[in-house]
Amino acid sequence: MASNDIQEFTDGNFDAEVIKSDIPVLVDFWAEWCQPCRMLTPTMEELADEYKGKVKIGKLDTDSNRDVSIKYGISAIPTIILFQDGEVKKKFVGLTPKDQFAAALDELEG
Repeated sequence: MASNDIQEFTDGNFDAEVIKSDIPVLVDFWAEWCQPCRMLTPTMEELADEYKGKVKIGKLDTDSNRDVSIKYGISAIPTIILFQDGEVKKKFVGLTPKDQFAAALDELEG
């Protein structure tokens, strides 16, 4: 992953890094072979930079981390889920414009 601000989530660290996080977490469910997922990477990197310290942003490879993917019903990628206090606050499926993510994040700070 290109940006140092993008975390890598796995079945192993998901609970500690996402569910128990004291700040909101935006999780990008993706796979290496998924072209729309790759197209979303620059958007995630920009958001990670802009919301640094306020929101945790990371990616979870659905091929390598089946347990979390199944738990959250990921059937299409990219799927991006916004978590706050361990709960799903918003779910985006498909290639989503940056302003929709920003609006959802700003709403949490609200």
